[in-house]
Amino acid sequence: MNTLSTRLMLSIAALTLPVVPFLAPRVALAQTAPADTMPHTFMFAAPPQAKTVNVAGTFNNWDKNALPMTKGADGVWVVQTRVPLGKSQYKFVINGETWVTDPEGKSEDDGGGNNNSVLLKAPKEYATPARVGDGVITASAVLHDTAPPFRNYDRGQLSLSVRVRPNDVKSVAALVGGKRYPLVRQGGDELYDKYAVRVPWNRKTDLSYSFAISDGAKTFRYGANGLTASAKPFTLDAATFKPYVVPGWVEKTVFYQIFPDRFENGDKTNDPKDVQSWSAKPEWFNRFGGDIAGVEKRVGYLDGLGVGAVYFNPVFASPSNHRYDAEDFKRIDGQFGTNAEFARLTKELEKRGIKTVMDFVFNHSATTFFAFQDIRDKGEASAYKDWYFIKSYPVKIGENPNYAAWYGFSSMPKLNVLNPPTHDYLLSLMDYWTKTVPLAGIRLDVANEVEQQFWRDLRVRAKGIDPNLWIVGEVWGDGSPWLKGDQWDSVMNYRFRDACLGFFAEEKTTPTQFANRLVALEQSYAPQVSRNMMNLLSSHDTPRFLTSCKNNEPMHQLAATLQFTWVGAPSIYYGEEIGMQGGGDPDNRRGMDWDKATESNAMLAHYKKLIAVRNAHPALQSGDAKILSTDDKSGTLAFSRTSGKDVAVVVLNRSRETRTVNVPAPKGTGTWKDALSGKSVAPGANGTVSVTLAPLTGAVLTR
Repeated sequence: MNTLSTRLMLSIAALTLPVVPFLAPRVALAQTAPADTMPHTFMFAAPPQAKTVNVAGTFNNWDKNALPMTKGADGVWVVQTRVPLGKSQYKFVINGETWVTDPEGKSEDDGGGNNNSVLLKAPKEYATPARVGDGVITASAVLHDTAPPFRNYDRGQLSLSVRVRPNDVKSVAALVGGKRYPLVRQGGDELYDKYAVRVPWNRKTDLSYSFAISDGAKTFRYGANGLTASAKPFTLDAATFKPYVVPGWVEKTVFYQIFPDRFENGDKTNDPKDVQSWSAKPEWFNRFGGDIAGVEKRVGYLDGLGVGAVYFNPVFASPSNHRYDAEDFKRIDGQFGTNAEFARLTKELEKRGIKTVMDFVFNHSATTFFAFQDIRDKGEASAYKDWYFIKSYPVKIGENPNYAAWYGFSSMPKLNVLNPPTHDYLLSLMDYWTKTVPLAGIRLDVANEVEQQFWRDLRVRAKGIDPNLWIVGEVWGDGSPWLKGDQWDSVMNYRFRDACLGFFAEEKTTPTQFANRLVALEQSYAPQVSRNMMNLLSSHDTPRFLTSCKNNEPMHQLAATLQFTWVGAPSIYYGEEIGMQGGGDPDNRRGMDWDKATESNAMLAHYKKLIAVRNAHPALQSGDAKILSTDDKSGTLAFSRTSGKDVAVVVLNRSRETRTVNVPAPKGTGTWKDALSGKSVAPGANGTVSVTLAPLTGAVLTR
């Protein structure tokens, strides 16, 4: 969700400070900080017109008021705080509204067209360099958690993982039932490497295990009581063990995201009074009149694409065009349609094999929501005063509201989700909407800003209604804190998008770097979680990928080839498949250009091929991935996906020249066929497959 107030836009325009749009930190991720933290002093030489300076970042949920700085006699603003180990992102906030990066620090692209400053904090033990073979290991870096993905059961196999410091150990092995199972390095980052192994377990008998970590001539034991001379084994109780299960239909599904006001206007009678022409320029507050009737008009188009689910941005009654500030969570917005019409639409989609995912905002509401309206009317005497975080009475809607609000916007007061009546009401929405429509999934807006206990309770309620109800949270970075089996099934995979931006749109990373990043992302979650990641190139909160590619359609098509063949469930942002362009919000929310949806549209034809081949091959839906080759000089990479006997090989050429790639193809017999070109490729005598690719093209080989 993204929104801006007129007040903020005007105030930013009036300042002469270096301005970063309000949305920049929003796309960088706010997330729960790990328990391990270190002190850090932020210093900033702000411009003379700065009256206040704050630090906002991933360590404080990007709260622009949480960490005020103090101006010293030398004019430098200073504040000391504790930040988590690892990578954090941050910005300085001047006068409460101008966001700027740290001129003295490093920065990185946030995926939304702006940069955030980056801070990397390593444990104090890292001051001594690590060296394999010295017989010394950094004990504080060693970790095995009994929750996924460190310990995980999937497809009849138990996987065990251990985290260690990079370049610090010679080998890691699991000791299970008197047998030794070597762990293999699965990737890592600046602070940690991950080692993993799969071991047999029938889930009928209890299991005990520990780890042996070797370096030099020494072997260290690691167990439930840490790294000690007498490690206590970890145990698995077969009777009580519950594996982390996600809905199996998701990994087999192609998603299509619809921004309701901009997909199609099929009923002029419910248009707002100030409705714009369909081709008008999107502004923060204008409306185009997209509605249920418009979606119904295009159901055949969605069916023809071959998508298996539609993700609707919010459809609840709301005063805004994006509807992320609901005034009634149980009523469809009248300018979109009625509850009965939405039920009819979703049932028609269901008949065609297309599931429905709805967008829910549990973090905040509109000021016209009944509970907040009652507080406005009755003040402290309101029975709903504990539904929000009210600081004083009467409530004042406007600049600097006297209640907690999303990002300080007075139009979106923050809900107290753990207040029992509020908690019960919000959870009751699961009962209400699953009875109203054939609801297959829920997307959770600004989900990192809601207390995790609420998500645990929501999972119990949702899965009690339907175990296959998909729960996907909006998090722009690492979703691990919410993906341990007790909260969500998946996240919108913005880290996947970031990797694709760097490799395709910006061409900043090499094939090897890109492949390593893809593998690291996949292995940062339990396998079943990675397979149901919502892999996207664009969304309502980002510039459209084609625009990020500088309108290079072949490059965009190449990225889509990767998106539809890598691990995870691909999600198409409406119009992406026909080559629509658009910069940052709100320009990325243009009216769907139906004039482009023709048989002669090469982009659309490419998407249809990708969807068809993915739908036809279990390997591309659920298969294990393996990097087969990368060539940084030639700009190529290849990988395979394997599911039982079904195998697919994907080869990509990002260079501007024709390349021939010799791929060490998986074992098997028969001729390969490229699903994109239709050409057949026979394996060579040495088992390799030779593929010749034109510039900026790919091949998807199947048997």
